[in-house]
Amino acid sequence: MIAGLRRRARRRGESVRTRWFTGLRVRLAAAFTAVALLASMFASGVAYVLLRRATLQRAQDAVLTDVRQTLTRQVPPELPPDVAGFLGAQLVDALSAPPGRKAVAVPANADGRPVVPASGLLDVPVSAEFAQRTQNQLVFQRVVRNGTPYLLVGAHVTGYRTGEGWVARTTPPTVYVTASLRQEEKDLAVLTRVLMIENALALVLALALAVLATRGVLQPVRRLGAAARALGEGELETRVAVRGRDELADLARTFNRTAEALERTVTELRAMERASRRFVADVSHELRTPLTSMVAATDVLAADAEGEDSAAGLVARETRRLGTLVEHLIEISRFDAGAAALVLDEVNVADAVAATLHARGWTGEVAVTGPADLVARLDPRRFDVIVANLVGNALRHGRPPVTLRFGRAERAGLPGLSLVVEDHGPGLPGDLVAVVFDRFVKAEAARTRSEGSGLGLSIAKENAMLHGGVLEAANRTVPTVDQLIPQGAVFTLWIPDREDG
Repeated sequence: MIAGLRRRARRRGESVRTRWFTGLRVRLAAAFTAVALLASMFASGVAYVLLRRATLQRAQDAVLTDVRQTLTRQVPPELPPDVAGFLGAQLVDALSAPPGRKAVAVPANADGRPVVPASGLLDVPVSAEFAQRTQNQLVFQRVVRNGTPYLLVGAHVTGYRTGEGWVARTTPPTVYVTASLRQEEKDLAVLTRVLMIENALALVLALALAVLATRGVLQPVRRLGAAARALGEGELETRVAVRGRDELADLARTFNRTAEALERTVTELRAMERASRRFVADVSHELRTPLTSMVAATDVLAADAEGEDSAAGLVARETRRLGTLVEHLIEISRFDAGAAALVLDEVNVADAVAATLHARGWTGEVAVTGPADLVARLDPRRFDVIVANLVGNALRHGRPPVTLRFGRAERAGLPGLSLVVEDHGPGLPGDLVAVVFDRFVKAEAARTRSEGSGLGLSIAKENAMLHGGVLEAANRTVPTVDQLIPQGAVFTLWIPDREDG
């Protein structure tokens, strides 16, 4: 019993741990938190993309506007000859003034094509393709060099007039400007950290809200689960408090109606069962006294008759069978009423088995094996009933040899007494093995009458359970080419050792 309680407690603990990781609360909280986290991350991602685009666009527009305005201010409407160097120096000074910028002015070729500035003059190199594009327009691109983002701008001076005959001597320079975007990058890094902190806070808040929300949802479910377990354990008066008007409240009302209907049905069935058991017990007790007299009288008549086959002998046999049935019914009624009790004593098993067989005239028909000095604490009368029913069943329905062996045996780590009765008959039918200990079950159910009452094995089972033991039935099988052939029934009794008290 203690081992069973420990196993149930261990299974309950494992169930609680498993439910903690896979239960409805964890799944609901995880789903709620995941949705909230995804929404927060999506919103943060959209905000980051928009702010990054706006920040870089603002910095880019500021540089481009400054370059355009500087060119407009520094380049006169009419450009005199041979001023390329002077104009380039002025443009470089004006465009390099803001922090983080570098500018360089490169004179164009004689044919007017832009020239790529020498390496090292700017923070980023200028490609020939980029220089070619500056011939007719102001161009720009973002470049990352050594981990630092830059904006590269190129512009060829245009929009001026030249005097008559000065065109060949008027070749304004191409201006290249690099503007560092490191500050914008730092601002975006700060924004990223803020968004990550915001997502973490959103995760914690979502988890807290999920726990609160799931608690409100799962408390009614837990109450329903506890009520269902109590109802399953036989507490038919269990009901659930109905709160609110939602689906869970409808479920609670449905549970209460079901529990009420079940309580009424079970109560009626229990009352009918008690009435039927009481009727059987009362009838059996009422029949016992007249049957005792009838058995005595019929035995006298049978003794005076000409033989066992006479009418008096037949009446005597049937009266004894009826008396046996009444005794069995009375014994069953004691078990049903919980009035059966053990009267324990130190019993020599070999002597008890020999006495049972001798009292019924079966000594020469059963082969008994077992230690002669084995002593067990048993109820002698009930042990005699068990052995008599098992051996009698083997002799009536099996074929010799019938063997009975007993000895010490352990089950689930508990020491006890094992007794096995085996015959060599056809064995138990396949549909009878599971119900052989049920009441009024007979191996020859199709026959209108048989020697047995159908209660012997049931009484043996009840007596075994009263000792705290088990009684099992099986077939001894012999393997053939394609199947297992039953070769006799095997009944195994196991009774645990009992201490005084």
